[in-house]
Amino acid sequence: MNDTMKIRAQLKNDLTEIKVLMSHPMETGRRKNDFGDVEPAHFIQLVTATLNGKTVLEAQWGTGISKNPYLTFRLKGAKAGDKVAVKWLDNKGESGAIETAVTAA
Repeated sequence: MNDTMKIRAQLKNDLTEIKVLMSHPMETGRRKNDFGDVEPAHFIQLVTATLNGKTVLEAQWGTGISKNPYLTFRLKGAKAGDKVAVKWLDNKGESGAIETAVTAA
């Protein structure tokens, strides 16, 4: 079980809808903690999604994305059983990744 991400890929007619929930603090570097100190920036910079190993989505994110981001996107051409993988890399070099098989609705 992946504690930092959850994913679902569901085929409906000719579109596959992928939903991904990522656990991440997404600190902007501007918020102050209870002691008045600025929390250092800590945010996802790059999100990549692949279908059977081929890149189908690449997104560059910044500090404007909220804590625990939720991403939904749709693909054409995927079939039940195909592998969808999503990974992210943040500004501190940390990363997360998850994979699932496409299921029919």
